Amino acid sequence: MSTDTNTDGDGSTDDGGTDDSGGHCSTPDSDGEVAEEIGIVSFERKLPVAEDIKAELRDDYESIEILEYHGDVFEEHWGEYDCFVGLMASGIAMRKTAGLLDDKWDDPAVVVIDEELTWAIPLTGGHHGANQVAHDLSNLGAVPAMTTASEAAGKQGIESKAKALDAHVVNGDSTVATNLAVLNDDLEVVERLDGPRAVLVGDDVTVMKRNDEGVVLGTGTVSDVGTEQVLDAWETALDDLDLDFSDVEFVATATRKEGEEGLYEAAQEIGAGVILFEKETLLDHEGPTPSRAKELIGWPGIAESSAIAGGREHELLREKERFDDAVTVAVGK
Repeated sequence: MSTDTNTDGDGSTDDGGTDDSGGHCSTPDSDGEVAEEIGIVSFERKLPVAEDIKAELRDDYESIEILEYHGDVFEEHWGEYDCFVGLMASGIAMRKTAGLLDDKWDDPAVVVIDEELTWAIPLTGGHHGANQVAHDLSNLGAVPAMTTASEAAGKQGIESKAKALDAHVVNGDSTVATNLAVLNDDLEVVERLDGPRAVLVGDDVTVMKRNDEGVVLGTGTVSDVGTEQVLDAWETALDDLDLDFSDVEFVATATRKEGEEGLYEAAQEIGAGVILFEKETLLDHEGPTPSRAKELIGWPGIAESSAIAGGREHELLREKERFDDAVTVAVGK
């Protein structure tokens, strides 16, 4: 089972990256994996640009404040924000924050952007908010300069898997080993264990704990499906169960649907992550409704099998239905 984005060359998770799954999955105990409170640090002459940045980001974050730069501004406000956006040269931000860094799971993320809004560069905390902020700054025309190894390799690190699953990492130190395994293609499946159960793990096993529980939207689509088509299909399927988007834990689909823009944009609209299941996993959780895809290409029906594979109880609440000849949805629990 794969999901969507991130690691550093040594398998650690310090800097840079994006989260293709979309959304801002915020929880009180998410170990700094997301940023919701932003501090924009700007020189006085650049304050109009800082206001433009604030206006662009305000709808996606809980709070955004502009701080006028002085020599101790980072130290003075360290710990007050999840992420600092430095409207300045990267060298200034590096020199002023280097001595403040202590633990990547606790430190605020730092992104720098130039006055011309050309580059958005995550310096620290890429997997803990900087990647997402840099990605959002691209809406102003800035290029997110991601430097983590997983982004270069087109893979998704453990922290991003946790965000897509609406979970948080319990034992952060383990991600050095597990992200390196992701980078080396030695970790493809996230095992799901439901209790009551006791589990004994080693230092190279990352434990993710759910933030909330909900239903899983198993989804198959035609190529180039529209965002509104997907949203309408999900809404109808949930309405039949007296549920709405707030009841959704995540969206599940197949790896062959990776990068389907309409699906990802729809998931971002409802604040859900996208989980991609491998063919073998879907075959192990095949749904009750026959699928022509099984005969033609050997894949089971994506909607039902991904809903079953992703659900806590591996059961269907609603069998698949095709909408608008473009989107097939099943709901799992």
